[in-house]
Amino acid sequence: MTGSSITVGIISYDHAHLKTEQLVNRLLLKRRRPDGCQLTIKVLALPFSPRPARNVLFNHRPDQEKSISTRELARFYQLEFLPCTYDSIPDVADYYLVGGAGIFSAEAIGEKKIINAHPGIIPSARGLDAFKWSILNGVPLGVTLHLIDAQVDAGEMIAVFETPVFPSDTIEVLARRHYELELDVLSESIQVLNQPRFLPTNYPANAPRMRMPFAAEKDMLEKFNEYRLKFSGGWSSWATSTQ
Repeated sequence: MTGSSITVGIISYDHAHLKTEQLVNRLLLKRRRPDGCQLTIKVLALPFSPRPARNVLFNHRPDQEKSISTRELARFYQLEFLPCTYDSIPDVADYYLVGGAGIFSAEAIGEKKIINAHPGIIPSARGLDAFKWSILNGVPLGVTLHLIDAQVDAGEMIAVFETPVFPSDTIEVLARRHYELELDVLSESIQVLNQPRFLPTNYPANAPRMRMPFAAEKDMLEKFNEYRLKFSGGWSSWATSTQ
């Protein structure tokens, strides 16, 4: 694609959103790609509905509202800012990256290539709080890059990336590493899409999860040391033990 151009639409909320700010910054750094392909970035904003505060034992992701609004972000970097809804996404980009969103209708998706970096291994950790459910259920931790469809974390898989677990990790350090991997994978997703790679996928399938209840979260924290010891040897040791 030397000398060509790619337009990327970042789907987010019409609100302050940290992951979107971080994703835009990563994409701006590669705006002029080494292969000579010019990258044009557009911000597509969904209506924002405030969520009720939740009482949790451990916040595994940064506070997403500790950021600037996506409108201000687009204005500062002179990026086109467009409204969208879960039933209608403007056909304005070659690829779309999900910075933040819920579930889109089949009509909104159509033939668009909408890429999501899910912070869990599909099909073992689908839905919300994938980091926590992975630890509680004792399945590998990683990021799944996939095209979205109208179901929850069930679109065509592109690649799976391991989140390294170190013997000295605390849960705070591991959560930070996992979150950063999600951002890095999403910012590189178009290159990965054109050169797909898969890690072994012999994982148990689970239904999509909702937010982790308080009691389950307590069990998850108690199981962390066991989880860390189990996976600090890498995925290969886990895969061998499940065969």
